Amino acid sequence: MSLLAHINTPEDLRRLDKEELQQVADEVRQEMIAAVAVTGGHLGAGLGVVELTTALHYVFNTPDDKLIWDVGHQAYPHKILTGRKDRIRTLRQGGGLSGFTKRSESEYDPFGAAHSSTSISAGLGMAVARDLTGGNNKIIAVIGDGAMSAGMAYEAMNNAGHLKNRLIVILNDNDMSIAPPTGAMSAYLSRLISGKAYISMREIGKKAVAKLPPPLKEAARKAEEYTRGFWTGGTLFGELGFYYVGPIDGHNLEHLLPVLENVRDSIHKGPILVHVVTKKGKGYAPAEDAADKMHGVSKFDVITGAQKKPKNAPPSYTKVFAESLMAEARADGTVVAVTAAMPAGTGLDLFEKEFPCRMFDVGIAEQHAVTFAAGLATEGFKPVCAIYSTFLQRAYDQVVHDVALQNLPVKFAIDRAGLVGADGATHAGAFDVAYLGCLPNFVLMAAADERELQDMTATMIAYNGGPVALRYPRGNGQGLELKARGEVLPVGKGRIVRAGKKIALLSYGARLAECLNAAEQLAALGLSATVADARFAKPLDTQLVNDLAHNHEVLITIEEGAVGGFGSFVLQHLSDGGALDRGLKVRTMVLPDAFIDHDTAEKQYAAAGLDAAAIVKKVCETIWLDMPDKLKQSL
Repeated sequence: MSLLAHINTPEDLRRLDKEELQQVADEVRQEMIAAVAVTGGHLGAGLGVVELTTALHYVFNTPDDKLIWDVGHQAYPHKILTGRKDRIRTLRQGGGLSGFTKRSESEYDPFGAAHSSTSISAGLGMAVARDLTGGNNKIIAVIGDGAMSAGMAYEAMNNAGHLKNRLIVILNDNDMSIAPPTGAMSAYLSRLISGKAYISMREIGKKAVAKLPPPLKEAARKAEEYTRGFWTGGTLFGELGFYYVGPIDGHNLEHLLPVLENVRDSIHKGPILVHVVTKKGKGYAPAEDAADKMHGVSKFDVITGAQKKPKNAPPSYTKVFAESLMAEARADGTVVAVTAAMPAGTGLDLFEKEFPCRMFDVGIAEQHAVTFAAGLATEGFKPVCAIYSTFLQRAYDQVVHDVALQNLPVKFAIDRAGLVGADGATHAGAFDVAYLGCLPNFVLMAAADERELQDMTATMIAYNGGPVALRYPRGNGQGLELKARGEVLPVGKGRIVRAGKKIALLSYGARLAECLNAAEQLAALGLSATVADARFAKPLDTQLVNDLAHNHEVLITIEEGAVGGFGSFVLQHLSDGGALDRGLKVRTMVLPDAFIDHDTAEKQYAAAGLDAAAIVKKVCETIWLDMPDKLKQSL
């Protein structure tokens, strides 16, 4: 008989006997696998915390007790147990459940998370608020060992140790974050247990235990396990002010439940850290065997684990960038690559295979990645810092102070520019043009297609006048024939793609294909349109803008970014030059002033008003007063 079928909230779960919880966990795991096979999404991380999730909701009185999941991609089991089971097959679909925790989605999601290493800070804030208002509920933050490579986690722990408010932190040590763990934290947990001091003590203990009668041998074994936790926790976490418990097996409910109950009921007044060891991808053989534990997957076959990907699809922009960078690196030994725990996501795993000594994964530490790249640049290297647009936001001060202010030739490869489909608002690259464009010394480029991405990669490497940023979208290219190596473009120069007379469509980035589609539709309405590819937002091709302004009645800019970006630069230039005084009609098409929820990218852009139909509509609205009545009637 299914137990999960009768569990709609954690309150239902807490009515069960402890002996029934493993069955619940097994059913949650199977339900999660079946759901993600249909929707795609994050798999390995959630599989690793099924027992932990079940135990936490059983032991703690959620939602009164606040359970905070770091990153949020590990929270699918949590969603199944917190009233969202019947909607789990809508994950990451339009109008469906978010792939991350989201406050507006459920009272069981006390903090929204899709970026890493925020849970301890948020949890400490909630704990302080509770104590200021005289509350007594528990605050539990679950953070993976990969997220512990970010400095923010240590800043929070240091502050928690100082404040001494009651906070429970669960360190989910799963040997792996998105990629194999990088940095001191991962090595630290292993080094202490395998170090000389601990091993020597253990060997001495073994010799002594060998002389004991059997009942005492078992007691000594358990004591050794306790000592192992004592040695590990008595150093780093203790120095930060945390009472350490662990390590414990995160898949063994007989171990988890009593420890969590003890922690819940502990009289210790300050923060507590529970070190839980889990296995990413646990319980699903294809995930356990995969190099990345099937961290993020498309739809897949449950039996084989084979992911369903479109046949004969053009290469992704990410892959085109990686291969273009590799071509440049073969010709220039000073080219090096830097990423922040996203080697596969940025394509730099391919770079690393060919140039293992020239690729640096610094962990989930974007701030460090940028300043590290700046240091490389001071010594004559050409560092390419490949970071998603949404994650580069985390290093803005470093971009300003350590790169732009010193005019260092760091090259920023900004993946996931624009809207990103199923990952939703948290991962959308909406703001980079605006937040980089206001900085002196920066060159900003945006690729319209995969062939232009090749050329812009070559241009980025060749440019040494200061920092340069190249943005490109998520997804596959348009199927254009690629070259062996990109060609260097003249910096600050755009191009005319289609010549027309009345309307000028000036595209910055990957909306160029939609502009060409719109031009075809406008032509059918008797409206002749020029389509131009700006290529550069900074320096702006002022000659191209002037020509379009003087030779057309309407100028419309189109970009995959927020207000304050490319369109604003064009308006500023036209205003300074007096073109607006001459009656030129100018409109800017940007992302709306809103966060756009997850859906397919096509539907997102339609909702944002940045597809061909929206461009045609914008043109018609702009020239409506001057339009012949007959044409108005046809629209």
